[in-house]
Amino acid sequence: MKMRLTAFLAFALLSISILSYGVSGAAFAATDPNPALTVSSDLDIYSNGASVKITGTIGDYDSSSGNGLTLIIKSPDNNIVGIDQISISSDGSFAKNYVAGGPLWKLNGDYVYEFKYGADTSSIAVNYVGGKAVITSPEPEPEPEPEPTPEPEPEPEPTPEPEPEPEPTPEPEPEPTCGAGTQLVNGICQVIKTEEPKGGGCLIATAAYGTELAPQVQFLREIRDNTVMSTSSGTAFMSGFNQLYYSFSPTIADLERENPMFQEAVRAFITPMISTLSIMTLADNGSEVEVLGLGISVIALNLGMYIAAPALIGFKVNKIIKSRK
Repeated sequence: MKMRLTAFLAFALLSISILSYGVSGAAFAATDPNPALTVSSDLDIYSNGASVKITGTIGDYDSSSGNGLTLIIKSPDNNIVGIDQISISSDGSFAKNYVAGGPLWKLNGDYVYEFKYGADTSSIAVNYVGGKAVITSPEPEPEPEPEPTPEPEPEPEPTPEPEPEPEPTPEPEPEPTCGAGTQLVNGICQVIKTEEPKGGGCLIATAAYGTELAPQVQFLREIRDNTVMSTSSGTAFMSGFNQLYYSFSPTIADLERENPMFQEAVRAFITPMISTLSIMTLADNGSEVEVLGLGISVIALNLGMYIAAPALIGFKVNKIIKSRK
């Protein structure tokens, strides 16, 4: 009887260990089963540099509604570390990959992906464990040794014929020189498509000019990523600015897509501001003093242009009207 009990316990422990091994190897995905806006990720734990695959479906999707699907990524301390607008297929489904990590991903923990489509919202949380990004490549397969070829029998030497004169080769046409941000493809300079920006998309400018490839949007992105965020003070400024900007920019971008007149008005309003940002190109990348000094000058210039100048004009007009009465 004792031998049977011992054998039964050993078999039970062996079965539990096998089952637990099978369960521990599984990877579970983060998901939000909201019927109106269903979203999920392929995993729920990611290391630095890993690819986060987001998929989902919008229930009763209507492409004529004018609504856009907006994504906001928040860190464990509730700071915004990224924002994007996702393209939607005709059947309401969507899918996109994001890279976990970056200059704003400073903490380990749960990063919340918040989705908004009109009045419908949904969110999922993925666990970011940080670490150093490591890219591995498969080991090359050993090349097979070539088989020895049999030596051919010597043939009689042929009588040499006079060599014909070579025809002159035409000189190749010079390739066109492409500017910054473009590359030569089939003889044509085309805009280089890059990965997702470090600080997210410029939603208002993208909606105003109709595409992310517009020169004005590319200029804003280059100033932000290559000049402002090349310094620690610029990175701190962008972290605080994102909290304010992304609280209202998705709503304004939706209004621009729904109303062409409002889109033209926003485009005319932000064009002078984009022109003043050209001052930031004078700063050396990584120079704290130059980026900070020129950044304060740009802010002061825009305050004077958008607030002080209209207020002064309104005061003068009001004074003239009162003097005529």
